[in-house]
Amino acid sequence: MSGAGEQERRVAAFFDVDGTLVPEPSLERRLFQELRRTGAIAWTNYVQWGLEAARLLPRGLTAIAQGNKRYLHGLREERILEATEPIAFFEEGVARVEWHARRAHRIVLVSGMVKPLARIVAMALECELEARGVERDVLVSATRLEERAGIFTGHVLGEANYGEAKRKAMEVVARAMQINLRESHAYGNTLLDRAMLDAVGHGHAVNPGRELADTANLRDWAIWHWHQEKKLASDHALKEKVKLQTIGTHS
Repeated sequence: MSGAGEQERRVAAFFDVDGTLVPEPSLERRLFQELRRTGAIAWTNYVQWGLEAARLLPRGLTAIAQGNKRYLHGLREERILEATEPIAFFEEGVARVEWHARRAHRIVLVSGMVKPLARIVAMALECELEARGVERDVLVSATRLEERAGIFTGHVLGEANYGEAKRKAMEVVARAMQINLRESHAYGNTLLDRAMLDAVGHGHAVNPGRELADTANLRDWAIWHWHQEKKLASDHALKEKVKLQTIGTHS
């Protein structure tokens, strides 16, 4: 491999998901609404959620919004897969992922959503790339849940993946995969993503509000405005990937 090729191999593009690659509302909020609509959430889960919210309250509302996953108590991963609606990406965001993929950059999703949901996003993004003639694995760093006998307890393992935790997760990925963060890129849409944008040499603010836009200008980050929403390029391909993932949860 040439020196230039080796250098590209050591570069990664880290993407936040909600509001960055996928329009709001957040995918986890949509998941919660679907689970509630279908009666999959036991009434006791709401009680557990309230107790956990009270415990997290001293750390602020963001900690509650990002770190309270008690509504998933008693559910299996396949139930989450079944309840997830088709994913619509920003067309411009997929084009940017493709730009990195064609340069052999590692593609990594860094999100506070629960990991099973983030894996679905990764599979959908892989389908989008395949439809464009690019085969590339999309890696995932997301909030991990405790499991017992294949059932989620609702407890978060380690830290919920938001704020400074995103930077730490990126550093773990970088060490494991020998990625040069100074040559790498990160994309986020809120001030909560500031730590991940600061962690790399090339920060990108996507559809930023005023505060993030001001920060981007101060730090000389690129600013992107992505608005064109598109449906999954190959819904059949994603369904096949999800089917295999669901089968894997029983193994």
